[in-house]
Amino acid sequence: MSTTSSPRPQGPLAGTKIIEFGGIGPGPLCSMLLSDAGATVLRLDRQTASGLGVPRGQNYDVQRRGRQSLAIDLKNPAAKEAILKLVESADGVLDPFRPGTLEKLGLGPDVLLARNPRLVFTRITGWGQSGPMAKTAGHDINYLSITGVLDAIGPKDGRPCPPLNVVADMGAGAMFSAFGMLAAIISARNTGRGQVVDSAMCDGSAYLAAGVFGMLQEGNFELQRESNLLDGGAPFYGTFETSDGLYMAIGAIERKFFDIAMDKLDIDGSVWGNHLDKIHWPQMMAQIKAAFATKTRDQWSTIFEGCDACVSPVLNFTEAMSYPHNVARNNLPEFNGVNQPAPAPVFCGTPGAIQFPPPRFGEHSEQSLSEWGFSDAEIAELQRQDAIGSDGYTANT
Repeated sequence: MSTTSSPRPQGPLAGTKIIEFGGIGPGPLCSMLLSDAGATVLRLDRQTASGLGVPRGQNYDVQRRGRQSLAIDLKNPAAKEAILKLVESADGVLDPFRPGTLEKLGLGPDVLLARNPRLVFTRITGWGQSGPMAKTAGHDINYLSITGVLDAIGPKDGRPCPPLNVVADMGAGAMFSAFGMLAAIISARNTGRGQVVDSAMCDGSAYLAAGVFGMLQEGNFELQRESNLLDGGAPFYGTFETSDGLYMAIGAIERKFFDIAMDKLDIDGSVWGNHLDKIHWPQMMAQIKAAFATKTRDQWSTIFEGCDACVSPVLNFTEAMSYPHNVARNNLPEFNGVNQPAPAPVFCGTPGAIQFPPPRFGEHSEQSLSEWGFSDAEIAELQRQDAIGSDGYTANT
């Protein structure tokens, strides 16, 4: 059986090999981040695409980009042996399942670390591997709700507002898991010993709010929403409607930026000696609101362009793709016909890259195994036992 070798990955993680058990949410973004930075990531997909989150077209499922897809039946004994062989040459494994799932399949950390003692086994869950809620279901909004973060977001007289799923899932989940994976890989290379990384989205959510916990206990944060410096309470840090029903964002915290912003708004800011003093905020809020309402968002954008007022237009996702700064940095380029985030952060010496578009489920079943050291005979036997799919395999939906 012939295969076409994949292009050699580029980026600071080139040469690092990761096995990703296919899941949804933060797991795919974590693996995308590692792949964009040059890691070789092999995604083990189930042999059916049903039940995997919100259905979407292949090219638009951008979080699956940049790694090969092997369709494999995790309950098949032959598949288990194949995974153990794959683990022998891997630096890390990403487990997105509830605690105990891989143990039931005979693929828990004890088994995998016995096969490769240098392996890093990163477990990404909502509640973590321990605690009374560890084995219960949850989503981004739930992990935020128990850490105090969700309660702090939204209008004073309204209900808490979920910030999409970018905080707990993608920030506390994907990013903390990538950090944990890489930190443990560095340790393994220094010591020869791998380990289990317990990456919980509730833990990461609390970590992201570390500064707020400190301010609260010092007496510098009020629990009522829109009463603080960064939650929309300060009139110089929030959003204001313009005459066309759109919005501008202002973040003029420091006095020098505040003075520039007030000048551009044609407001005499000198009457507020200490703009951080909450006694001034009601009057300040009314004047700033009235000023922004006199012009359109685009007119204000032109007025504030290029100055240090910390004022910018509030764009929707479509507008963001053509915004001059984003275009200049090429941070939302078109790739394979779909605009999507470019690899980040930017490495000047060893730049990362999108390795290839999102694959079909099982698109690289034969090719990936060949590249990971399996012989043609071994691959054929796995197919005979229905342990894996074939290249070009189309999963049932």
